[in-house]
Amino acid sequence: MRSRLLSIAPAAGIAAVLTLAACQAPAGAGSTSASASERASASASGSGAAASTYEVKVAHTTAGDALVGEDGKTLYVFTKEASGTIACTTGCTGTWPPFTLDSGETTKAGQGVTGSWLGTTKRPDGATQVTYNGHPLYYYASDKAAGDAHGQGIGGVWFIATANGKLPSASASASASIGY
Repeated sequence: MRSRLLSIAPAAGIAAVLTLAACQAPAGAGSTSASASERASASASGSGAAASTYEVKVAHTTAGDALVGEDGKTLYVFTKEASGTIACTTGCTGTWPPFTLDSGETTKAGQGVTGSWLGTTKRPDGATQVTYNGHPLYYYASDKAAGDAHGQGIGGVWFIATANGKLPSASASASASIGY
């Protein structure tokens, strides 16, 4: 299951994918399921190219200017991951879904984003997570619309990801108890 926010594929697309998967090489052929998954994504979106690149850009949110990902949703950083080790795993990801990519998917820099700072890292579960200036990026499950930033300052360790690519300073952490 993908951790990123996804659109639900139409029933016809799902049926086509299941039919296509049944006609592929025998079980154990390794690349068959990845290929079927890629075709399912292309079928659901109508275009493989459109579904495979996600733009990260800067947009105004309720907590100020922040990086945003899919559907304009605010992206966050977890300051406990400053050492580069993924600390948000298992139960944490229900509240803080990581911004992950499936095989063949990529990101591109949009307005206000330094393209060379976009990267990826492997999560403990093997998923590929998007990073900015080395910091893994997350969504907040309670943000329902583009521009929502209800996760800002939670626990003094979760903050909107900003274009400057830096983690908040200790003084920003102390003053970030915004009442969302």
